[in-house]
Amino acid sequence: MNIYLVIILTALIGEFALRSMARYLNLKALDPKLPAEFEGFYDGDKYRQSQEYTRAGAKFAYVSSTFDLCLILAFILLGGFNVVDTFVRGLNLVPILTGLIFFAILYFARDIISIPFALYSNFIIEEKFGFNKMTVKTFVLDQIKTYALAIILGVPLLGGVLYFFEKTGTYAWIYAWGLIAFFIVIAPPLFTTLIAPMFNKFTPLAEGELKDAIQRYTGKVKFPITEISVMDGSKRSTHSNAYLSGFGAKKRIALFDTLIEKHSVGELVSVIAHEVGHHKKKHVLKGTVLSVLHSGLLLFLLSRFVDNRALFEAFQMEQTSIYAGIVFFSILYAPIELILSIGLNYMSRKHEYEADTFAAETIAAPEPIISALKNLSVSNLGNLTPHPLTVFLNYSHPPILQRIAALRQFDSA
Repeated sequence: MNIYLVIILTALIGEFALRSMARYLNLKALDPKLPAEFEGFYDGDKYRQSQEYTRAGAKFAYVSSTFDLCLILAFILLGGFNVVDTFVRGLNLVPILTGLIFFAILYFARDIISIPFALYSNFIIEEKFGFNKMTVKTFVLDQIKTYALAIILGVPLLGGVLYFFEKTGTYAWIYAWGLIAFFIVIAPPLFTTLIAPMFNKFTPLAEGELKDAIQRYTGKVKFPITEISVMDGSKRSTHSNAYLSGFGAKKRIALFDTLIEKHSVGELVSVIAHEVGHHKKKHVLKGTVLSVLHSGLLLFLLSRFVDNRALFEAFQMEQTSIYAGIVFFSILYAPIELILSIGLNYMSRKHEYEADTFAAETIAAPEPIISALKNLSVSNLGNLTPHPLTVFLNYSHPPILQRIAALRQFDSA
């Protein structure tokens, strides 16, 4: 049997088994006894509801991941990629356009197939637990906008990568790396100024106690803010969040309207302090640098496999091509991606602790952020007792009780 096919099938089935085991252990770790730290925040019914929400999400993940695995295995073993390739080659276009159409067919077909799962997640599970506020109209418009963005951004990016690998020989991966690095750097301001407003409405935060408190805090820590906005998150969900974006002297704070509704001024300022901590500790810059380095590694390895005939034979391809080689390598690369994601999640959890500490130090008390974390967890029906394997594989943030325990230690110190 083809060695690449063995590696790919082993990786796909192995990752599925690993994540399924993590979900099973996560459900077993659900503790019906409310942790003492949350007494007074969760009542009995609400806490049971949070565990039912975790169970519902896990059961849905079992079904969707099983479907995904069966779909990709069938597509590989039945020669689906060759069928698509034969079709696009029959259009008799130049290689770059042929490749873009190949990518588009795979992307849109996969996304359309996943729509029933997205509908079930939003309109059944999220609706059942009181989170969904999205209408069918909003869902459809979001899909259309997402497809438009995929075309507007994907065509120049993928087209550029295909051009370099088609035309520039040995050092193609370096040119492609430069292009992708450029996209990584401009992505945050592009998201803030163009993409986010396509999906949500942003209005300036009204004058008053909250705005004054935020401005006092950002002035105290010498963090320049050019805009404080309220985002209509309630248009889609009652889940709440906040984010801070921008580089240099132009920083923008966006608060979900659902966040403002559920938290005190002190808690909201502590949430802002946490986000400021990420910037002050250079977490955003470090993340950008790591993304650039990761893309460079990916492209270097791709350059070594992109025309590997044995890899194409694993997918029953009749002809080789740069565009199909990119897709096949991305599947072959999955085990490395899993390992890297675990490392990146570990680093992200470490950064969350650092941002919490920064917030507690600059506010001069950990209680506001502890209170904010508790209320966020309750309003989002967060799982208070995740299994360590689930945290290890999936969590970019530490479990809430561990974050609170670390803040309690800061308080003692």
